[in-house]
Amino acid sequence: MLITFVRAIFLYIIVLIVMRLMGKREIGQLQPFELAISIMIADLASIPMTESGVPISNGIIPILGLLVMHLLISLINLKSLKAREIICGKPRILIYRGKIDEKALKKERFTINELQERLRKSNVMYLGDVEYAILETSGDLSVIQKPGKRNTIPEDFNITPEYEGISYDLVIDGKIMSDNLRKIGKNYNWLKKQVEKFNIEPEEALVVTIDGKEQIFCQKKEYKK
Repeated sequence: MLITFVRAIFLYIIVLIVMRLMGKREIGQLQPFELAISIMIADLASIPMTESGVPISNGIIPILGLLVMHLLISLINLKSLKAREIICGKPRILIYRGKIDEKALKKERFTINELQERLRKSNVMYLGDVEYAILETSGDLSVIQKPGKRNTIPEDFNITPEYEGISYDLVIDGKIMSDNLRKIGKNYNWLKKQVEKFNIEPEEALVVTIDGKEQIFCQKKEYKK
C-alpha cells in the first residue's frame, strides 16, 4: 500500500511538471496542479471500477495520496509567494501599451491567431483597441482596452445610479420560497395579493421574482393536456 501511495505522488509530480511545460494555454480554467490531480483521480478511480480483479484499495489509496498532495500544495501556495510562482506560474503580459510582445507569445506558445481568438471572446474585435492583454495563471486572458475604446459607465458622466439591490425568487415551479420571503420581510399573504394581480395563485406560477425596487416578474405555468 505504501508503494502505491508513493507511486501516486510520484506520478502526480510528473504530470504536474508536464502540464507546466505544456504552457498555460493548455490549462483552461484550472491551475496546473489542479488539472493534474483531476486527470489522475479520474484515471485512478476508473481502474477498480472497470477491473473487478483489482482491489478497490488500489484506487482509493492513490487518490488519498493525491488528496494529501493537493492539500499540501494548496497550503504551500498560501504561505509562499515564490513557491506559488513555481507551481502555478506568473501572469504574463502579451500586449503592453498597445504593442504585442513577441517573446512572451513564443514562451507561452501563442500564435497571433490564437491571441485574436481570445480577444474576440472578450468582445474585442480589433487588436489596435487593446492597451494591455495579460495571460493569467489559469489560462484566461484579461484584456484592458485603450481609454477611448472602453465602454462608458455612469461615473464618466458624473451620474450616480440608484441602488438596485438583488432579486429574490419567491416562487419556483409552484413552490413557495419561504426563506426568501422572510429575507425581504414579507409573508405568504403578501405574496398571494401580489400574484393575484396576474390572475393566478402562487402555486400556479412557474416563477415569481422581485428586484431591489420591488418590481415583480410573474409567469404562469403551462399545463400539458
